[in-house]
Amino acid sequence: MERVIIDMDEVIADPMGAMIAWYEKEYGLPVDHSKMKGSWLFGFPEQHQVLVRERLYEPGFFRNLPVMKDSVEVLKEMNKRYEIFIVSAATEFPNSLKEKLDWLLEHFPYFTWKQLVLCGEKRMVYGDHMIDDHVRHLQHFNGKKHLFTAAHNKDVTGYDRINNWQEAAGIFLK
Repeated sequence: MERVIIDMDEVIADPMGAMIAWYEKEYGLPVDHSKMKGSWLFGFPEQHQVLVRERLYEPGFFRNLPVMKDSVEVLKEMNKRYEIFIVSAATEFPNSLKEKLDWLLEHFPYFTWKQLVLCGEKRMVYGDHMIDDHVRHLQHFNGKKHLFTAAHNKDVTGYDRINNWQEAAGIFLK
């Protein structure tokens, strides 16, 4: 059975969407998606970027993220055909460890705790496929690399792209 490694943030969970919604409600200022190259943090006005980054450390942020459209249904089917591991670099934000685990168990109840890997570095994971939104995680991966489209990686080339979970279904569930 082929192994598929799947990232969490910006792939199955939507922290950018949650951050933008919070920011626009809190400050009423627009976010510039065209400036998000490399990091979505750059899309926020410079005077508030530190506040936005600090929000990632606040209790509850990762627990209440929206789910990416179609990810629950597609991953449920993929889980029947592949050995799936959800791998998230979670230790940078200590509150996120428990919050991400609770979020995953709530929204993806068909995954067992053995399929959920919360770590600091993804270099130690291996598999046949990896779906991630950050090139830094894909660079060292030995299997097939799939870059999941996000605002911060739109200009990145050299990787097979997955734009949404319906495209992922077309690749993995054909």
